[in-house]
Amino acid sequence: MTNGKIITIRPARDEDGEQLGHLIALCWADYEGCVFDRHGEMAWLDTVSSDYESKGGIVWCAISDERVIGSVAVAPAGQIGGAWEITKVYVEPSLRRVGLGSRLMHLAEEHAAVGGARRIVLWTDTRFEAAHRFYECLGYIPDGRTRELNDLSQSIEYFYAKTLAGEV
Repeated sequence: MTNGKIITIRPARDEDGEQLGHLIALCWADYEGCVFDRHGEMAWLDTVSSDYESKGGIVWCAISDERVIGSVAVAPAGQIGGAWEITKVYVEPSLRRVGLGSRLMHLAEEHAAVGGARRIVLWTDTRFEAAHRFYECLGYIPDGRTRELNDLSQSIEYFYAKTLAGEV
C-alpha cells in the first residue's frame, strides 16, 4: 500500500500500452518541449510487452484501481557486454517520493542480476532533473556522455550506470 492505495506490480501485457501511454503523457506534461506522439514515436506501445520479451527482457506495471500508475522495463544492453538497460521508468506524479519508483527500480535490478547482469545502465532526458537526483540516490553514476535522439522533443539524454553488488 502506498499513500493509502493498494498497488500491485505485475508483468506488463501488450494491452497495457494504451494506459502506459497515458502515464507517459502525464509525466512528460511537466516538461516544456516534451512532445508525446502516441501513433508516431510511441507506436511501440502497441506491443510493449512482446517487444521486451523478444529482447530477453521484461516490462512491469504498477496497477492501482485498474490503472497503470507506474512502470519500469529492463533488457540486456546488447551493445554493452554484461550490462542490462533500464527504460520506461515512470511514476504518476501524485505518487512520487513514496517509494514506488524505488520498488520498481529494485525489481528491475534484481531481474537483471538473475539474468547475469554485472552492470545496469540507463539514459535520462537532460530536462528530468528530479529523475537525475532519484537515480543518483539509488547509486547510479553519470559519466558525462550524452546522446541526441533527433525526436520531436529534441531530446538530449545523459548516460548513467550502476555496478551491481558483488561486481567491480
